[in-house]
Amino acid sequence: MDAHTLPDLSAYIRDGDTVLWGQAAAEPLTLTRALVAQRRSWRRLNVFQGIPLSDTLKPEHADHFHLMSYCGAGSNRQLARAGVLDILPCAYSSLPDALSPGRPFADVVMVQVSPADAEGRYSLGLANDLLIASLPHARVVIAEVNPLVPRTFGALTLGASDVDLMVHGSLPPLEGASAKTSPVDRLVAQRVADLIQDGSTLQFGLGGVAEATLALLHDRRNLGVHSGIVGDGIVGLAESGALNNAMKGRDTGVSITGLLIGTRRLYDHAHCNAAIGMRGNAYTHGPEVLRSLNQFVAINSAIEVDLTGQVNAETANGEYMGAVGGAPDFLRAAHFSRGGIPIVALSSMAGQRSRIVSRLAGPVTTPRCDAGIFVTEYGVADLRGLSIARRKQRMLDIAHPSQREMLERESAAT
Repeated sequence: MDAHTLPDLSAYIRDGDTVLWGQAAAEPLTLTRALVAQRRSWRRLNVFQGIPLSDTLKPEHADHFHLMSYCGAGSNRQLARAGVLDILPCAYSSLPDALSPGRPFADVVMVQVSPADAEGRYSLGLANDLLIASLPHARVVIAEVNPLVPRTFGALTLGASDVDLMVHGSLPPLEGASAKTSPVDRLVAQRVADLIQDGSTLQFGLGGVAEATLALLHDRRNLGVHSGIVGDGIVGLAESGALNNAMKGRDTGVSITGLLIGTRRLYDHAHCNAAIGMRGNAYTHGPEVLRSLNQFVAINSAIEVDLTGQVNAETANGEYMGAVGGAPDFLRAAHFSRGGIPIVALSSMAGQRSRIVSRLAGPVTTPRCDAGIFVTEYGVADLRGLSIARRKQRMLDIAHPSQREMLERESAAT
């Protein structure tokens, strides 16, 4: 579909509207490209983009777009570096309700859907997450029907009467790059995997440590998944017989997620697979839901952590690279889960810089009151129930050996 055949969106979107679309692999590329190409039709639009796997939005598009996101991932980093990205530092469980109390979060929602089933219903395919709260209240819903989008079992389906404009697309859904797993990642992953017992319910993100950890769990049994995002690693977990969701305490037999980010292998695995349930962020990250899960093991990452257990998952070297995201929701819930384990896993160094620090260089994303277990390639530090002095010693023990003396000296001076 070239620029001359892109759908005309000007009749549906008003000046000053807030426009939201499915994030990551769920981005409806035909529609988002049309919006960018036609942006001069409006004086100003508010555009909310989640995790981008594309480079659809560029800094120069700030001429007619007020660009917003909750994260600095992917091409959002370029927007943030250019000073044109307005970051919303909210816990994922509160989006979008906390950002627009009592009002629709988005005036216009654009979605990518699978072809209609025998009953004429369209699946949201690769994402439910923020869409579930936004679609029912949007003034305009625009859908791109794509035969390459898997039909998934979600919290919401759409009928033709729910859609104001429907277009057809055939671009392959975006894929997340396979995580590069370093030798250090594998060492960290082994320590994390050693903490995970049969019957655990897992939450995890993307990246080398997460993928390597899942690959080490194929010999476990009765594992469950309840996670904001899942990637290709869930496929191997299911095929090995480790994953059956039998002991979660809810959603028996079903892996719950809000967002699929992976390759065609994951998308084909999810197609018409009733063992994968797509849900909105209020369910995937809701505190009451999370606390009801048995042996909830939350595995999250960080940019840096301090010696008392404070976590910065947002900025590095003054640049916004991460997000508040779901880590505070998941880590806190793991404390309350019966047999739960709140884990932050990271390598001890980022280049020549220690990721365990005496004082954070960025914001406190997760407070130390929610700190649990920290894992690096040098060990495991369980901070639960420890005083500040004892926490510092445990964290020093898992820092890179070349950094420990300096960290101890800096800690004594504060």
